[in-house]
Amino acid sequence: QVHLVESGGGLVQAGGSLRLSCAASGRTFSGYAMGWFRRSPGKEREFVAAISWNGGRIYYSDSVKGRFTISRDNAKNTVYLQMNSLKPEDTAVYYCAARVGLPREVANEYHYWGQGTQVTVSS
Repeated sequence: QVHLVESGGGLVQAGGSLRLSCAASGRTFSGYAMGWFRRSPGKEREFVAAISWNGGRIYYSDSVKGRFTISRDNAKNTVYLQMNSLKPEDTAVYYCAARVGLPREVANEYHYWGQGTQVTVSS
């Protein structure tokens, strides 16, 4: 079992930055690929970014590529999402997720989820 807790969300103006963190506890963190997803009101949960256990494989959605950076620190059991050049359309609840194996872009392939953190970008 892996317990995930996101933090770092908040209200920011368009063009600003935020860094989300996801702290993991439970089983060995380094054994899991990690992903970030988001859900906006009235929309389906959307893939944002994913990273393999050692950071060797990283994937981004086209909508965030070049603006967001996913990283992880296995010594701290934490995965990060640095979000720059934020846009109003980035407004959503952001979730981190963990899965055994390679990182994936499909939400239902992840086994563990955090409770989410709200990001609001004002125009």
